[in-house]
Amino acid sequence: MIWHRYSLFARTALWLSGLWLALQLFVLAVLWWLVLLPIAHRSTDDLSGLIVLSAQTWAELPPETRPDFESELAVNHQLLIQPARSEWLEGEDATSPYELMLQEALEARVGYPVTLRQNQEEKWYWVDLTVGGRVMRVFFPHNFLGTRLPLAFLLVSVAGAGLGLAATLFWVRRITVPLQRLSQAASAFGQGKSPEPLEESGIRELELVAASFNRMMVEVRELLHNRTTLLSGISHDLRTPLARMRLALAMLPASADTQLVQRMERDLDEMNRLIGSYLEIGRELAQEVPQQLDLATFLQQLVSQFDADAERIRLECSLDMQLKERPLALQRVLGNLLENALRYGAGSAVEMVCEVLGRSLLIHVLDRGPGIPSEQVEAVFRPFHRLEESRNAATGGSGLGLAIVRQLAQANGWQVSLQEREGGGLDARLTMPL
Repeated sequence: MIWHRYSLFARTALWLSGLWLALQLFVLAVLWWLVLLPIAHRSTDDLSGLIVLSAQTWAELPPETRPDFESELAVNHQLLIQPARSEWLEGEDATSPYELMLQEALEARVGYPVTLRQNQEEKWYWVDLTVGGRVMRVFFPHNFLGTRLPLAFLLVSVAGAGLGLAATLFWVRRITVPLQRLSQAASAFGQGKSPEPLEESGIRELELVAASFNRMMVEVRELLHNRTTLLSGISHDLRTPLARMRLALAMLPASADTQLVQRMERDLDEMNRLIGSYLEIGRELAQEVPQQLDLATFLQQLVSQFDADAERIRLECSLDMQLKERPLALQRVLGNLLENALRYGAGSAVEMVCEVLGRSLLIHVLDRGPGIPSEQVEAVFRPFHRLEESRNAATGGSGLGLAIVRQLAQANGWQVSLQEREGGGLDARLTMPL
């Protein structure tokens, strides 16, 4: 669903804004039906009564007193009344809700249809009424109504929506920004980086989360440091007796069983290799300084180390690209992938292909070996995990190669994945953001 692509800030802001808008519409509807509409009806009823009464009074007065009455209406009530002339004045029919309500109120009082008209330029309303057998025309100015319901509703709606949206964005941002920082720090820490401690302030619950995360980072760093120290001690303690054993083997008399001595020497070499591999994955990764690398040249040099005659590895990379990466880490990651492909590729040629996909650089190491079962793809990245069938221990390897590859990749912000190759085999991909 598209909704799941939105961030927490966007979701919360949309939800709260929608609820605020619905509440505002409900409040406006209540005010309209229960407050404004009754007031408008009462106002138009009073105004229509004044207009009809004024026309009737004018018609009943003696001619000599009508000028005084007209003056009083103009001064005190802003009404101008006179007999309607035969010509029809230029104007427009009433269209606004309040004007139509006034027209309906006039019709209800006089008992026949009337038309309320207006002149926008001169800002006057007028209506023709039949009183005492004569047609009277009553004028009153635009400002006599004194109400602009559509404008009032528009201003209230815009102001309410603007204030509600601003308040919603402010409070949602106060909640989501610390969570976003926490997410970024957790992602960076998971890749082996050392992010700055989070600010422990603001909302109490978020402050507690930030404090817990900062404490966790300190504890994990101490754990890794202690692990490195412990493994260094184990290495020293184990390699010293191994060296004495190797020296003892060298001092054996010539009459000793040669085959037995050779087996023991191979076992000692294997133990030394296992200890070295375990220390490599266990110790903290050194912060190698990034360097400017030419991609094609770097890959060509790497391939030549494994296949000087270019018979077992085919390199396909025509990208003219400069990278700023840690060369030793990149060499170790791709080197381990190439070593696995050569070892388990069933004797077929290995291909290394590079391509740009979106904002990422993909380097493929392709072989035609037996591949890896889908249920074991993630398991092979665990230390000392070896597949019994397709990655048999008899073919070599300690089960640490891919574990080292993933740890190095995560420390540098890369991604390593294993997928089935079309036509059989394995596609080991290294994805590097550009």
